[in-house]
This record gives sequence, structure tokens and C-alpha cells, in this order.
Amino acid sequence: MDARKFDKSKLPSRHVTVGAARAPHRSYYYAMDLEQEDIDKPFVGVVTTWNEAAPCNISLSRQAQAVKVGVKEGGGTPREFTTITVTDGIAMGHEGMRSSLVSREVIADSTELTVRGHCYDAIVGLAGCDKSLPGLMMAMVRLNVPSVFMYGGSILPGRFRGKDVTVVDVFEAVGMHQAGKVDDEYLHELECVACPSAGSCGGQFTANTMATVSEAIGLALPGSAGAPAPYETRDEYAVASGRQVMDLIESNLRPRDIVTRRALENAATVVAASGGSTNAGLHLPAIAHECGIEFDLHDVAEIFKRTPYIADMKPGGKYVAKDMFEVGGVPVLMKALLDSGHLHGDCITVTGKTIAENLADVVFPEDQDVIYPVSKALSPTGGVVGLRGNLAPEGAIVKVAGMKRLDFTGPARVFDSEDECFAAVQMKQYKDGDVLVIRYEGPRGGPGMREMLATTAALYGQGVGDEVALITDGRFSGGTRGFCIGHVGPEAAVGGSIGLLKDGDMITIDAVNGTLDVDLSDDELAARRKEWKPRKTNYQSGALWKYAQLVGTAEKGAVTHPGAAAETHVYADL
Repeated sequence: MDARKFDKSKLPSRHVTVGAARAPHRSYYYAMDLEQEDIDKPFVGVVTTWNEAAPCNISLSRQAQAVKVGVKEGGGTPREFTTITVTDGIAMGHEGMRSSLVSREVIADSTELTVRGHCYDAIVGLAGCDKSLPGLMMAMVRLNVPSVFMYGGSILPGRFRGKDVTVVDVFEAVGMHQAGKVDDEYLHELECVACPSAGSCGGQFTANTMATVSEAIGLALPGSAGAPAPYETRDEYAVASGRQVMDLIESNLRPRDIVTRRALENAATVVAASGGSTNAGLHLPAIAHECGIEFDLHDVAEIFKRTPYIADMKPGGKYVAKDMFEVGGVPVLMKALLDSGHLHGDCITVTGKTIAENLADVVFPEDQDVIYPVSKALSPTGGVVGLRGNLAPEGAIVKVAGMKRLDFTGPARVFDSEDECFAAVQMKQYKDGDVLVIRYEGPRGGPGMREMLATTAALYGQGVGDEVALITDGRFSGGTRGFCIGHVGPEAAVGGSIGLLKDGDMITIDAVNGTLDVDLSDDELAARRKEWKPRKTNYQSGALWKYAQLVGTAEKGAVTHPGAAAETHVYADL
């Protein structure tokens, strides 16, 4: 047990633990078997997104117990709580996907409310599935109390007929099944072995992308993102994270000291270098917004453009998170980028040291092909590209990692929902060369900005992933591959150009020059806009209605409140 003393008079928990007026509050703590010495210590909120919805989150409760050990060893009193998570693999391909992005805001808001309501002095946050990672990081910088983030770890790869597989292989097998390429027995055999353990999806999909971000942005201990969820190493990192947050309380090093503009640039760099998820184009601006930093989709895209793609990760490449871990993990990726001048090495991290200091002893392993040196990059520019043009004045985004063809021109085939498009794909009601357009799926118009993995995986499974393109004002899974452009803005629901398209309009996508255009004059677009009428969704009450009233543009991160720029106080200073 750490014998050091902390000055409660400077910590938020003084409001519930100090003085005669707080005797009723203290009586609650005695009811939970705390002693006076426990009450006199800093209170650390240990928050997880544990639930039984999916394997992504199932190991987080175990890891939280290890964090609590570390907090106690560091001289603090841990207070465990949970918040929600919506698991995309379960929500995918139906109305449940509307809840996914909304859950990011609920995670951030509910964490904020719990910490504010109970006056916790610090946070250790553990997350598994996609939106839970940025949601907890957003809460940390919003509250600005000393915080450490820790990823719950990835799932182990499945093994199917001699090769490693992930859940994305199952989604793509559905398309193969529809095309008559595989039978029921094949599909069942695959679904039974694709996900063999606890943990989040194994490729460089959204969860592992944002886990990589957690180290690069400085909110997580170096190396903590790597070990798969079942490994006992995760518990060791959990204990260390609990200890470290106590050091941060002592030094008063806070999240906004760590998450600076340069740290956000580092985060965008590792996304591009690892061929990460396009969803980072939403989450990094949202985290920046909580700090009062202007950092939108276009800023992210500029960094993508100048970053080499060096990690050969699924879905565009060969390997999964376990493979990266076995060659040294995220620190090796960051070391390659730092040594080549692509990272800001002077950014401070939760260790109290800079990125450069953290990586000083990391040696790049030569006898592996998971992560390439920058001098032998898979591509000179990042695995994710930003687009802009008369079809997307506010921008759009596409993952090009592993793609050979970077330009596409074809006639629009327009659908007003993912469900309509998926039904057409199932019936093969499209032609090679078509640009499938899915609209009214944006943050406001969906509402909820659904991911389109079911549709894109079906196209790939049918063998036409390189023969058709798809654009949407919604999102794509980090597991999506092929010519799939998301986040098109302005969205259709507010009269954006995507809402004005008609079947047969010629669309040109150029991922080399970063453009997305429709062959229509400004006058024709203006004329169509005069005839356009807004439409109502089926969600006229409840959480999705509320979200639609508040949510902003994808360009700015699809956020729901004014952010730090409008603050008159910060919780940590109350």
C-alpha cells in the first residue's frame, strides 16, 4: 500500500467526504465497508463498458478488478461503475445500428454525470467495442480530471480451413452464400469458429484503430492496446493503469495537458499508417471538440495524405491485432513513424514522459512483415483518404488500404436507405460499374448514421467488391473494404447534394486527388434543390429523436453540444 498523502482540499471528492455537513454522505460509504482511511483518500472512478451483449466487452469486469488493485496500491479508493455500450457486430445490418453512434454520446454523457454526481477525483476507463473507446476518451477530456484509458483487448483470430478468420469473413460469406458460392454447411462451420474468445474484432477495424489512437494520443500506457483480451498480460496493464492514475493525481497532469493539437495529429498519423477505420474521421474531431480544439475531417484528411501506410492489417491486409502484438505492438508502429519524422515526439503522455522518451528503448524488429519500415512502405500515403467536391462540399472519407484501383466513374443507382440497397444487392439488381448511393442515413437523417458492413460485405462476397462503388452519408464499418465512400456531407436530410441525385447521374471518385463529384452544373443542382423537400424519419420520440435534434455535421465529428469552447467552468476545478 502506498503511504503517500493527498491534499483532499484540492480534489473534487472533498464535496462528499470532508466536514460535518458531509456526515450523511460518509454514512453511505461506511455502509459499503469503507473505513475512514479509505474515505480520506482520493476517489477514482473505474468505469467499464462491460455487458453480456457480445465478446468485445465480456472481459472488462475482470480487468476492472485488476485496475482497482492498482488504485489501492497507489494510495487511492476505487469506485467501480459501468456504462452502456452498443456492439456493432450485433447491431449491424438492421434498425439496431441506428443506436451505435448515438451510444458514443450516451457513454460520454453518462460517465460525465456519474463522475460529477459522485465527485470522483480521477478516472480509469476500460472499453471494448467501437464507440465505447472514443466515448470514454471524450468524457476524460471533457471532465479534465487525471485519467488513464485502457483497451480491453482484441479477440483471438478464428481458424477456418487452414487460415485465420475474423467476423468480417462471416459477413462476406453471407454474400458468397447468396451468390451460391458456398452452402449452408460452409457458412455454419465458419460462424462457429470465427470468434473463439473474448475481445473486440481482431482486424484494424474501429475498436483496434481507436485502441491504437489511445496510445498515440497519450491517454493509455505504452503497449497496453496490444495483448488480446484473454491474455493475463492485460491484467498486468490494468494494475499498472490503476497505479499510474494515482501518480497523475499527485502531479496534476490532466487529459487536456496531454490531448493537444499535436497529439491529435499523432493520432491521425497512426490511423493512416495502420490502414485504420474511417470512423476515426468522426471520433478524432469529437475528442478535439471536447478540448476546444478545432480539428475537423479536413484536418484529419491532410494528415492522412502525408502519412505512409506501413501496417499490413486486415481488412485491406493480411494480419490481425494479435500479430501486431507479437512483433511489439503499437510502440513498434509508433517507433517507425517517429524515427522517420512523422510523429511529434515531444507530446506528453500519461506516463509523465514524452512520446520520444516512451519509445527510446523500442527496437524495430526486422524479421517480420506485419509492420514495414517507412522506407519500404506499402503505400507512400495513408490507408485512409479524405475526399471533397460538388457531391461532398463538407467532405467524405474512404479507406484505400489494400486497394489497387483508386479512381472510379459510373452511373448512380440511388437508394433512400441501407435496407433498400441491401435488398437490391441480395437480388443482384445492379450492374458492374454502378455507383450505389445510400442516402438519408446521415447523423440527423438516419437518425444515427448507420454503418453499411452488411451491404459492403455482401458485395465482396458476391465477388464484385472491385466492380461497383458505394457512397453514403452514413458510415462504414472499420471492417469494410472496397470502393466505399462514407460521411458524405452535407447529408441528404439537410438538402446536401447527395439528396439531389437521380439514377443515371455520372459520379466520379478520385482517391488520388481527393475528389468526389457528380457531373451536374451548379445551376442544375440549384434547380433540383428548389424542388427538394425534407422528410420525416420514423423516429419522432425517444433517444433517437433527441439525438437528431442535437447532432451536428459529420465534418465536425457528429457532436451534440457546444464543447469546451463554450465552457464557463471545468469539472475538475469545482
